[in-house]
Amino acid sequence: MLSGCAFKPVWANDFNKYAVDTYNLNFGNHCVVGDIVSILENNRGIIPRADMVIGGPPCQGFILLNKKRDGDPRKSLWKPFMDIVDLSGAEYFVMENVPQLLNTDEHAAILERASVSGFNTWSGVLKAVEYGVPQTRKRAFIIGAKNCDPNVYFPPGKSNFDPSRFPSAMERELSRFKTDAIPYLTVRDAISDLPRPVGTEVRNAPPPLDLHFGRNPTEKSLQRYMAILDEGMNRVDLLRNAPEITPDCWVRKKEGGTDLFGRLWWDRPAFTIRTEFYKPEKGRYLHPDQHRPLTHREAARLQTFPDSFRFSGTKIEIARQIGNAVPPRLAAVVTRSVYAMAGASIAVYA
Repeated sequence: MLSGCAFKPVWANDFNKYAVDTYNLNFGNHCVVGDIVSILENNRGIIPRADMVIGGPPCQGFILLNKKRDGDPRKSLWKPFMDIVDLSGAEYFVMENVPQLLNTDEHAAILERASVSGFNTWSGVLKAVEYGVPQTRKRAFIIGAKNCDPNVYFPPGKSNFDPSRFPSAMERELSRFKTDAIPYLTVRDAISDLPRPVGTEVRNAPPPLDLHFGRNPTEKSLQRYMAILDEGMNRVDLLRNAPEITPDCWVRKKEGGTDLFGRLWWDRPAFTIRTEFYKPEKGRYLHPDQHRPLTHREAARLQTFPDSFRFSGTKIEIARQIGNAVPPRLAAVVTRSVYAMAGASIAVYA
């Protein structure tokens, strides 16, 4: 619900119990656990009146590895989302997903359903790094509004620019940036103040140290970390520097992603933080100069979670919550734009 100058959440849902516990720990005890399809089949009356609905239907059906799987039921979970929009009487909605959603048949179906329900829409991809997040993550958003045109408010003005493209490229795009735009935030900006991690489990310590713990790598893993000496190195450098400890599958892999076993740069944004950021074999997750992968606290900071945010669950579940989240700073930009849109709508249509 819109309330004064802020949003007041009234109901939320997630299939993962630990994510629900984390939500309730931070935002109030109104998030329920369960399959949204079953909830709507058995108790549609549970959905309260709301001015806006925000959500991210599961995205596995749209990711690159699955985009050719016709009939994937996860692709249709936008339907209960739109059912909730209609049941709540919302005037606005925000749907978030992976960029691969756009220009699919499902995307077209979502826009058609929204139009039937009386919504004007905007769709596009927002780059988190252009909105104060020290990470190159990209997310697709569909914005719906009944009483105004969201294309007037979206995409939001960018607050951060790529210093390597300044000033020539940026000058051609000045209208897309805020007047006080600053360079991209970097890994150094986010985590350089943290000490070396302690232990291998969530600690009974005040934040940020509670989630700043490491792993127990095998001797071979540690040798691999040490063979990737410099910022920006990756599995290709591992093969060149230490072929005897390079996994056979990487020796045979002559093409494809080169960020596996990659070391981050201090003075660049991080790459996308996923749910297994603590495994360097999954991506560019090695610390810029320490021989270890990122800690949970470092990943949370690169996602722009404040240190005061409280997580619930095991360390694996917390990692999933961190990696699956829309970066809070990007979410704030989107919701501020919706709030501005709602304020203008109220002023025009009151």
